[in-house]
Amino acid sequence: MNQKELNELRRRFRADRSAISRVYGCYVNGSGEIISYIDSSLGAMPQEESEKYLGLLKKSLSGTLGKNLIDIVFSTQQVADSEEHRLLMGLRDSSLADSALREAFYDKVIHALDLEGSNYLILLGHDVYDVPYRGKDDEDQADAGDQVFSYFVCCVCPVKAGKPALGYFPGENEFHSCTPGQIVSQPELGFLFPAFDDRAANIYNALFYARKPEQLHQEFIDAVFRTEPPMSAAEQKEAFEGALTESLGEKCSLELVQAVHQELRARIQEHKESHDPEPLALTAGELGRILSDCGADEQESKAFLAKCGERFGEGAALAPANLIDSRRFEVKTDEVVLNIDPEHSALVETRIIGGRKYILIPADGEVSVNGISVDVTGE
Repeated sequence: MNQKELNELRRRFRADRSAISRVYGCYVNGSGEIISYIDSSLGAMPQEESEKYLGLLKKSLSGTLGKNLIDIVFSTQQVADSEEHRLLMGLRDSSLADSALREAFYDKVIHALDLEGSNYLILLGHDVYDVPYRGKDDEDQADAGDQVFSYFVCCVCPVKAGKPALGYFPGENEFHSCTPGQIVSQPELGFLFPAFDDRAANIYNALFYARKPEQLHQEFIDAVFRTEPPMSAAEQKEAFEGALTESLGEKCSLELVQAVHQELRARIQEHKESHDPEPLALTAGELGRILSDCGADEQESKAFLAKCGERFGEGAALAPANLIDSRRFEVKTDEVVLNIDPEHSALVETRIIGGRKYILIPADGEVSVNGISVDVTGE
């Protein structure tokens, strides 16, 4: 899925646009026991309450593609004949109304999911979207060959005890200490099935959501999808850094890392400004060429490509936003950590003075320490 398709679906999660008529789910305690079930009509509940349910489901389509939102790809064999895919298709095709299928799904999740003893809510909603035909001018033309996209969204939300607070009691005209009951937090994880690719259903894919990109809850993916685990954004960053340092060795200089960081950051910014809905991705070969342009020799670039093949797999497409932190440039020694605006990272230099290694930063303008202007002339 690309950003346009994602945004198109996200706009549906409003009471006046969504065809989600019921929400289903169950409330699970820290011991994995179901405390209660949800099977409620959105139309029969107060608008504020229905909007909160839709808001939770919508949240499972939030974040960054390739980081919080990752593609789950089923094999041809799984789609043709597998228990996990049959269950997902059955839930979709029954509009979640089949209670036996819902129970089977809850059972899979509860037996696998590890939320460190927290209570949580499993929430499900099914929607039917009459996808309007879109002409060359990108305008919707509702009467020109619509197709129907039937899908469901699942999210898993931690449920936490409310914190004591002062509350106003109108009958007594006073404030007293009160504690709200169990509060549903924002989703920790979730997914959309099937994926909405080329504005149509793709039953070979699901879109998985993780609130924390570094915690993909592989136990959930194994149980529900039984697919090869994707690398998290944190794992991709670590693998990239490892490939870089191992292939360059002692030649992995500050200046070269600066140059690579600046080039990747420029690509990220250029892609953002282009408003291209497709996620930015680079092959290991393209990263190798960037490394060469930044000063690495041919042998080092080949070594880097080999390390990328080992760590990411041959032919992997990598998201630059997962390989670097484009909003920060950090220089760290055993004693000091410097956080530098990436736009000015080129100002940082390394130099050997009197046999000692130094990191130098120009101090031509005003310099302050903890908000206090200081003199650095040494006079």
